[in-house]
Amino acid sequence: MSDVRRARLAVATVFAVHGAVTGNFATRIPWVQEQLGISAGQLGIALAFPAIGASCAMPLAGAVSHRFGARAALRGLIALWCLALVLPPLAPGPVWLCGALFVYGATAGMADVAMNALGVEIEERLGRSIMSGLHGMWSAGALLGSAAGTVAAHADTDARVHLGIAAAVLTLLGTVACRWVLDLRSAPEEHPPPRFALPPRSALVIGAVGFCAVFAEGASLDWSAVYLREVLDSSPGVAAACTTAFSCMMAAARFAGDAVVGRIGPVRTVRASGVLATLGGVLVVTAVGPAQAIAGFGLIGLGIAVVVPLAFAAAGRSGPAPSQAIAGVATITYTSGLIAPAAIGSIADMTSLTASFGLVTALALGLVVGAGVLRRAASATPDTAAEPGRADRAPDTTAS
Repeated sequence: MSDVRRARLAVATVFAVHGAVTGNFATRIPWVQEQLGISAGQLGIALAFPAIGASCAMPLAGAVSHRFGARAALRGLIALWCLALVLPPLAPGPVWLCGALFVYGATAGMADVAMNALGVEIEERLGRSIMSGLHGMWSAGALLGSAAGTVAAHADTDARVHLGIAAAVLTLLGTVACRWVLDLRSAPEEHPPPRFALPPRSALVIGAVGFCAVFAEGASLDWSAVYLREVLDSSPGVAAACTTAFSCMMAAARFAGDAVVGRIGPVRTVRASGVLATLGGVLVVTAVGPAQAIAGFGLIGLGIAVVVPLAFAAAGRSGPAPSQAIAGVATITYTSGLIAPAAIGSIADMTSLTASFGLVTALALGLVVGAGVLRRAASATPDTAAEPGRADRAPDTTAS
């Protein structure tokens, strides 16, 4: 097996480990809330801190990679992210929980930057799309982590014990996998990237496409079950099945996404994805029964699944400082995921939940309109496959 193919498998494993950390923690949030005796409002404030921490820390990943090399940087960052899993259940109060979740998000964001930047580098070397499949591995890891957490919760296992074991196992898996990622290093004369820098204009337009997709994802994940319960008067089991269907469709689409991109290209893929997501939104807002709504949420998941991986790949090809562009796209998508659940709730309070998903449908249509920016990003940079010394340089991983 070639070094590049081995590196692809290693990075795919890291993506799965990253997703498994998220999945394990998500299932134990109710335990943390109950243990601290905090209200839903207090919990909501605390759960904003992972995104805040990630947004603050992601620009630092480039300096870490420049100093230590891509392999060592990813190994250290993925280990820190896995170990941060033990912090939230140990928090003695709400303020401490916010601090723990800030650290949790900061380590998540930096590891996310490093693994996506390496994924883009491997994609360039292979000469074909792999980013969708890598994000599919993240989704698969999140599903496996959620399954493990569900088992632990049903067994009434203390979250400190469960997450401590999960952190140890995932740290081991992640650090071992990093032995085979590309060991890229900066040239001695290369200046370190700035710790903080404004994203280039290319990142803003690509990030706008990612914003639409992540907004729809966050809204659907957090509100699909509520939509079926409140709007369609579905049973709790049916409502929960809707969220599961959405997640499974996203994972399946990501695994199939690279083949589709290879056949029709990223622009047509995103346009087709936008059509599917828009159709799904229409089914949701016009639903007269749970089956139609579940089908609609499934189509939304199918439609938005590959957009963010393709946005990261486009950012990596969009100019002379790919990491800065990736950082900008990542910051925009993290922000979208942060505000989407609250925005849906606010609109629902002022109008209705159906009207909220009218906004999701409109943003899905934005994918159809904005897909062309991925073509401009791809053509903005000359082919660098034969650039002298490319194999010896670490990717500029300011963010992902």
